[in-house]
Amino acid sequence: MDKATVIGGSGFLGSHVADELTRRGCQVTVFDCVPSPWFNSKQNMVVGNMLDRGLLAKACNGSRYLYHFAGIADISEAKVSPFKTIEANVLGTTTVLEVAQEIGVERFVYASTMYVYSTAGSFYRASKQAAETIIEAYSESFGLGYTLLRYGSLYGPRAQTWNGLRSYVEQVVKEDRLEYEGSGQELREYIHVLDAARLSVDILDKQHRNEAITVTGTQILKSTDLAEMIFEIAGKKTNIIYSEGERSKEHYKMTPYRYTPKQAKKLVPSEFIDLGQGILEVFQEVHQDGDND
Repeated sequence: MDKATVIGGSGFLGSHVADELTRRGCQVTVFDCVPSPWFNSKQNMVVGNMLDRGLLAKACNGSRYLYHFAGIADISEAKVSPFKTIEANVLGTTTVLEVAQEIGVERFVYASTMYVYSTAGSFYRASKQAAETIIEAYSESFGLGYTLLRYGSLYGPRAQTWNGLRSYVEQVVKEDRLEYEGSGQELREYIHVLDAARLSVDILDKQHRNEAITVTGTQILKSTDLAEMIFEIAGKKTNIIYSEGERSKEHYKMTPYRYTPKQAKKLVPSEFIDLGQGILEVFQEVHQDGDND
């Protein structure tokens, strides 16, 4: 049985990828600084800091595949905490790479972002660009096999409260309105997290070794259309307040493509969860979380 370790496996995307690996017969170890609320009894859980190289090496030992999903992913948090962001996303990634090459993993899979193409995203974008460059250098120096996964706009169950679509639904449910920082003309390629998780495991074939892969959906919407869809699903009158706030300046509008790193292929699911159905799931989760408060 192949062993896979998912660093950051207690999080939104990481937990779903861990479950997908388990479903496909892998022996999965989840490594995170907090216990996973979605822990599967078939998996192993190790709680620790990824900067603790000894503990990390022990947890990852024997892994054929090493997924690295840990770090700071909130653009707003990254902007106000540059040192913390660089420590987690750059030094943290380098620590994981040291362990990966020492134990001889077959594939190092890194959760990157579409923002590596952009001038937006502040220290989040900069940290991801730096990490990608370091990963490529480890490959050149030590022969480490890798795949860079540049995710588009993820949504679905287990999302953090700051996740874009999750926060929109929560506002509509609780406040009957949506305050949106932007013009409403921004375009996003939404992909359900379960579709992204499946693609994140599909790339373990030899075809995608040492490649950068763009992982997005096929459903491209303007922000204003998405907002109206949310209100319609909620059965509420559309009430959107647009503002060009500070946060909106950190996000790309129509396209992220500015900076040109390693050329990427684009991978989209041939079968996927419909956006409307996916939003309905988010509504259900928001209501459940409200009932538990």
